[in-house]
Amino acid sequence: MDRLNLAVIFGGRSSEHEVSCMSAVNVIEQIDEKRYKVFLIGITKEGRWLKADGVEAVRLGSWKESTTEAVILPDAAKKCMLLTDEKGQVRVQAVDLVFPVLHGLYGEDGTIQGLLEMAQIPYVGCGVLASALSMDKVYTKQIVEKLGIRQAEYVPVTREELSGSAQVVERVEAALPYPVFIKPSNAGSSCGVSCASDRKELVSGLTLAAAEDRKILVEEKIEGHEVECAVFGGGKEPIVASGVGEILAGADFYDYDAKYHNPQSQTITDPVLPHEAAEKIPELAKAIFKAVDGYGLARVDFFVQNDGTIIFNEINTMPGFTAISMYPMLWEARGVSKQELVEKLLCHALERFEK
Repeated sequence: MDRLNLAVIFGGRSSEHEVSCMSAVNVIEQIDEKRYKVFLIGITKEGRWLKADGVEAVRLGSWKESTTEAVILPDAAKKCMLLTDEKGQVRVQAVDLVFPVLHGLYGEDGTIQGLLEMAQIPYVGCGVLASALSMDKVYTKQIVEKLGIRQAEYVPVTREELSGSAQVVERVEAALPYPVFIKPSNAGSSCGVSCASDRKELVSGLTLAAAEDRKILVEEKIEGHEVECAVFGGGKEPIVASGVGEILAGADFYDYDAKYHNPQSQTITDPVLPHEAAEKIPELAKAIFKAVDGYGLARVDFFVQNDGTIIFNEINTMPGFTAISMYPMLWEARGVSKQELVEKLLCHALERFEK
């Protein structure tokens, strides 16, 4: 049987560029090369699309020196990418399937999903609507509110409003007690997130978040267990959820440094949680995934308070696949290896445009 041409896209213009590259290495190493002929497309922080020559080039970052451009053509009749070398010579390469291992803006927010929908090339992960909704924390909250699932109280702010920061501060302080969390509405890996205990820290945190996104979320601080649940399925495939994993942050909260640079941070699967919360969370995760019209995969994050109250935090439609990422770890705890998981995601993607 002929191998399928699989394009793995990684990197991207978002603040999660490095995380995407780490995730891509782990995904690439689990792909069955007897079944797939793999092509690697790296997107630089400046937005250039380049062909990468092998997983080591991704691991070392040398792919950024590539002299061959590789772009997906949106023409649905051709289903291909164009490879252009340094001499300007163009080669057409058919593409059967895409795994967009991209986190954050311009990758996890419906943009590249829209390109692939136009090209009618099957791809791993959620579609345009689910990706865009789940990327924007404000709109996700509005969806989840309709489900009656508890979530943190919040105040939405826009970058434009910060020119009158005194009024913004007054609005936040009237609605929420300190401490509060400040988050970019469209960012992941806790980029641009901070915790404010007073007015000065609030203003500083708003400025930090505004550097990541024009929409900002100020939330009440929730005390409790920080937990995550993996979801798979959608379309013809039944939606299933893993068990629960807990994050033990090595800092005051699980920010970017705590996730990727603090050796004190830990993740554990199947933690003991109060009042049977661990049994309830997978059902809530599936309900949220279905509500946003999820497809393929997502990781849904919650807080669990000591009295057993479950509070929705956020949903990630292209969760990390790094060595410390919870999504593959949770499925491994259920007997699904990384290689099996990647194959399930690829097979499910191939069903995307089936009637």
